[in-house]
Amino acid sequence: MASACMPACESDCLIKTIRSEGYFGMYRGAAVNLTLVTPEKAIKLAANDFFRHQLSKDGQKLTLPKEMLAGCGAGTCQVIVTTPMEMLKIQLQDAGRIAAQRKILAAQAQLSAQGGAHPSVEAPAAPRPTATQLTRELLRTHGIAGLYKGLGATLLRDVPFSIVYFPLFANLNQLGRPSSEEKSPFYVSFLAGCVAGSAAAVAVNPCDVVKTRLQSLQRGVNEDTYSGFLDCARKIWRHEGPSAFLKGAYCRALVIAPLFGIAQVVYFLGIAESLLGLLQEPQA
Repeated sequence: MASACMPACESDCLIKTIRSEGYFGMYRGAAVNLTLVTPEKAIKLAANDFFRHQLSKDGQKLTLPKEMLAGCGAGTCQVIVTTPMEMLKIQLQDAGRIAAQRKILAAQAQLSAQGGAHPSVEAPAAPRPTATQLTRELLRTHGIAGLYKGLGATLLRDVPFSIVYFPLFANLNQLGRPSSEEKSPFYVSFLAGCVAGSAAAVAVNPCDVVKTRLQSLQRGVNEDTYSGFLDCARKIWRHEGPSAFLKGAYCRALVIAPLFGIAQVVYFLGIAESLLGLLQEPQA
């Protein structure tokens, strides 16, 4: 029942977002993603290759535990960029959600006033903050730690993601190699990245739900506050049920699949290897 409901629930969310915030409301926070997703993916992919190289110095094929260990290292490294990126993106998206909620409440109050209740005047819409303004405010009020709120939850999401993703991708990609001496065709790398990315995204979606709640600084009407990861998970389970941990899994898989498919194709074209070769030449 929960899996059948997911696409319908997310379609309802899409319709309501467009209705309340307009079409471009779906792209709120995109500028932050465009700025930081490139270094994030570069760190993730390069770190995984580095750890795989360090773990396979004996020349033997990596075992599954070693592949998972390499993925663990990659996931740990990437949170340097991922945490502030997610923090800013969530605040920008929440600003639109909270503004829309206040607008609805103001309209309801106005209708009540016209029906004989106490008169109420709709407040003018507050200007929505930019990523630069949010960054300055967080640094001013909380210091650098403000940008890294939810670091523990991000680690609990990204480390398991990489543990699942990289071994699965490596083994799927290997299935398409014409021979042991040749690389897989680019379309095999793309498909392997899509499948591994979507599988890993769904696997860690419960951690992503908790992380998003923890990093949300603005609260809507009747929304809970949380003291930490376990408190947040407990309240979600109690108030919304276990299916709440799969909220957004369908959309997240649809986004992550092509993102990692494209990233792996670009990476396997040899750009990273060329750059690493240039950096190592002076040492030779």
